[in-house]
Amino acid sequence: MNREELVICAVTGEVAPTLINTGLYDVSFDGRPFIVPSVGGITPNVRVGDSAFAFLADHIEPAVTVRHPDDRLNTSLNVLSCIGNEAVVSSGDAKGERGRVTGKHGGVEHVMIDFSPEVMRRMTIGDKITVWSCGLGLRLLDLPDVLAFNLDPDLVHRMGMEIAGGRLRARVARIVPAAVMGSGLGRSTVVRGDYDIQTFDDKLSEKHGLRELRLGDVVAISDADNSFGRIYRSGAISVGVVVHGSSFVAGHGPGVTTILSSAKGEIDVEVDESANLVNYFNAH
Repeated sequence: MNREELVICAVTGEVAPTLINTGLYDVSFDGRPFIVPSVGGITPNVRVGDSAFAFLADHIEPAVTVRHPDDRLNTSLNVLSCIGNEAVVSSGDAKGERGRVTGKHGGVEHVMIDFSPEVMRRMTIGDKITVWSCGLGLRLLDLPDVLAFNLDPDLVHRMGMEIAGGRLRARVARIVPAAVMGSGLGRSTVVRGDYDIQTFDDKLSEKHGLRELRLGDVVAISDADNSFGRIYRSGAISVGVVVHGSSFVAGHGPGVTTILSSAKGEIDVEVDESANLVNYFNAH
């Protein structure tokens, strides 16, 4: 990796409030109105390692959600923060406590950070959090056709990635077909945000074990090229992390933030159900 070239810098945000649809009701894919918890806030019982379908919620974000109130500065927070980066509480009763970035959520442009439940109980909306960003610009020097995004370089080693036969080998909890990918397609870059795994087709969901997905799972998306935006491309492969929970809304579902992509399919994946962030930085 070009580890020595990467800049370490501090970016900051605030614990964001929990949001509810301003119209109160959302409408499900099958026409049912519903009101449930959704994005933002502090959720001490929702963590990486938990099922993406365990909670009566829509797009639920694990642990602590961070956003900067200035949209321009929030763009910097989202682009520079990488999965695995260390985060430090810099105000309030939990000042000095440390956590790790677990993902980014497009649309609302949130960054999610995991802390222990005990720490979260001492936090409140508006507490400031500093992320020690490192990872933007990461390259795998021997694999120019494998692009890296949103990934702390130290996490590469913890995830057990290796090069063999001129290809990257990575462990993933599930392989997801590009055919089920929904909201977030067509964005011009993947250096922030996510796109969603639809689970409304029961046959495909059962075939690929999609309802077994957990928050923090590392997943491969087959026939998906995320090199310069999110598109379908036969033979391509992308790897990402499940960053938010399931959804009842058409076109939506558990969200995936991209960490690797190869338009030529130069990533070999091995299915290993332990491939989850909780096992890479001892989040619990």
